[in-house]
Amino acid sequence: MLKYIVKRILYLIPILFGVSIIIFGLKTFTPGDPARQILGNSASEAQVQEKREELGLNDPVPVQYFNYVKGIVTEGDFGVSYRTGKPVFEEIAPRLLTSAKITLGAVLIGAVIGVLLGIISALKKYTWVDSGVLVISMFFQSVPEFVVALVLIMIFAVNLHILPANGIESWTGYIMPMLCIGLSSVASYTRITRSSMLEVLGEDYIRTARAKGQSERNITYHHALRNAMIPVAQSVGTSLGNTIGGGMVLETVFGVPGVGKYIVDSIAQRNYPSVLGGALIIAIVLTLINLLVDISFVLIDPRLKTTIISGGKTKKKKMKKFKAGLLKMGRHIMLMK
Repeated sequence: MLKYIVKRILYLIPILFGVSIIIFGLKTFTPGDPARQILGNSASEAQVQEKREELGLNDPVPVQYFNYVKGIVTEGDFGVSYRTGKPVFEEIAPRLLTSAKITLGAVLIGAVIGVLLGIISALKKYTWVDSGVLVISMFFQSVPEFVVALVLIMIFAVNLHILPANGIESWTGYIMPMLCIGLSSVASYTRITRSSMLEVLGEDYIRTARAKGQSERNITYHHALRNAMIPVAQSVGTSLGNTIGGGMVLETVFGVPGVGKYIVDSIAQRNYPSVLGGALIIAIVLTLINLLVDISFVLIDPRLKTTIISGGKTKKKKMKKFKAGLLKMGRHIMLMK
């Protein structure tokens, strides 16, 4: 198990390295001069060149990339914002917390609604209830998130005046972004829960429980649901990336001061350090989430742990056989001489 965790951590290094190269390359080849953007059109060419030298933009691209990565690794420096002159990480940190609240709330809403609909659909399979649940869940997946956002704003903010249309001055400002992102993931949770429940309900131990006279309620919630939740729990972790991506768009729609809106505003302002730092921080967060999800898979499902351990033992056995074969071949060669 420890070797598996160490191996997964080592896999993160080339992933983050590749992501940083792609993001830095996009920033490098994007049209426009950051020095001219900072100083304005009224600045002279000498002032622009001086600013470029100060920012290190006259250095070769590999040197710029090396200095950037060196600053992140040694000092945790993701650059300085062109607009405010503050470190990018200091500006992103509070926004990252806001985005995390919305993401976790959206995942919770989507998982709870999706699991409940999936259970109902599985228990009422091939009926009008099953068909209705699937139609409702697919509807929320088919409609774009920003359309759902506009509909929610019209209903709850404009007509009913219950929730604010934008901003998060209070806890009520989180409700519509969470609800909008969560509803888009209901269909996937519903399908996974339904298929997993139907598979578990057809197992032999479920039929044995029925033969022993246990109630359907006890069979559903104490036997079937517990085992059916393993694939659902795994899908929650893998859907976090999609949820974060959808949140970046909706933060702009709802005016939420999160990381997504920060990056979008920075792109419009050509604030390259903020764009690069924000994208790289999100990439780091996503890779860490994927690491935790992979580890949780093993902890949730004992079969995976058995597979990993047995897989390692199988490799050791093969290696021993290979070494024994080499030694045997060497002895035959010596005897032939």
